[in-house]
Amino acid sequence: MKDGWQLWEVFVRANRGLSHVHVGSLHASDAPSALQNAESLYARRGEGVSIWVVESNLIHAAAPYEDNSVEAGGKAYRHPTFYEIPDEVGHM
Repeated sequence: MKDGWQLWEVFVRANRGLSHVHVGSLHASDAPSALQNAESLYARRGEGVSIWVVESNLIHAAAPYEDNSVEAGGKAYRHPTFYEIPDEVGHM
């Protein structure tokens, strides 16, 4: 945080039923200012039905290709790519 300004990530949902998508980042001094700035920058013409702002330092994620991916949880047997499927099984 420099001079009271924090980095915020902005997520917009284009239509109901869709997921929020990361659209960019901005600097703001607090959450209300971040939301107001995000609305001005990313939704001024009604592009979205919902907007989220989240402090960048509060976002933690794992990429699916990393060894410690959340999906696999370190249990390789959950992804049976190394098993041979018998011909009798058919369309698997």
